[in-house]
Amino acid sequence: MSTSEVLLVRTSRVSTRFLRSELRLVFTRRRNLAILAVLACAPVLIGVAIKLGSRHRGGGAGGGGPAFIGQITENGLFLAFTSLVVALPLFLPLAVAVVSGESIAGEASSGTLRSLLVVPVGRTRLLVVKLVGILAYAVAAAAVVAVAGVVVGMVLFPTGPVTLLSGTVVPFADALLRVGIVVLYVAAMLAAVAAIGLFVSTLTEVPLAAMATTAILVVIVEILDAVPQIAAIHPWLFTDWWLSFGDLLRDPIALDQMARGVLVQVAYVAVFGTLAWARLTTRDVTS
Repeated sequence: MSTSEVLLVRTSRVSTRFLRSELRLVFTRRRNLAILAVLACAPVLIGVAIKLGSRHRGGGAGGGGPAFIGQITENGLFLAFTSLVVALPLFLPLAVAVVSGESIAGEASSGTLRSLLVVPVGRTRLLVVKLVGILAYAVAAAAVVAVAGVVVGMVLFPTGPVTLLSGTVVPFADALLRVGIVVLYVAAMLAAVAAIGLFVSTLTEVPLAAMATTAILVVIVEILDAVPQIAAIHPWLFTDWWLSFGDLLRDPIALDQMARGVLVQVAYVAVFGTLAWARLTTRDVTS
């Protein structure tokens, strides 16, 4: 084995170990676990509220909300979709903002960023590993909401073959598969928040400042997305595509809107990932 091959193997081992260490750090931090626990409570509250409301009305969810909220009392699986709709505008982005804001700023604040860069992983690989850890947490957060929604829905409401929004009836297993795809799509929709938070995290050594800034930026984009007078820029806002997963509840599935949403997220990741790389590679790390 040549010297270059030996170095490649050693670097690969260091990167794999670093990634495992990062994932362990993300998923064992008490604050992150507490956020997941809070997210799991959302479907419980929604399910109980709809259950009590349907009793008082003599059946049917009533009121406003997502197009499929009225179908929860007929099939509990729709509680998972409704919970994701409720959690996506605020709670899920906030969860990702916390993790992404702490990614680099937390290391700098604790004095471990310098020692991390001494290890032969490089600043670029550090950013990639941090981004992967944030995205893994985004998948976990969306999955927690969905799984809790499925479980609570099965406990509180009838289950069985699912009638989609298009009127087609599909087996329960098929509908569960669609829940899994929705989870992946929702996690992909949070990729822009992850990249923005990662970039902001390279600008400061105060994790709370990075978290707050990221969360505020998300809220500002959501406000812009709600102003009809500037509808021309809405397709370029990463929040505009968050709820396009409703197309998965139709037959046949329309993938055009979802594909465009993913492309928008990829664009934001590319832009803010590049900004984070430019900032970190030119930054004088002293802690």
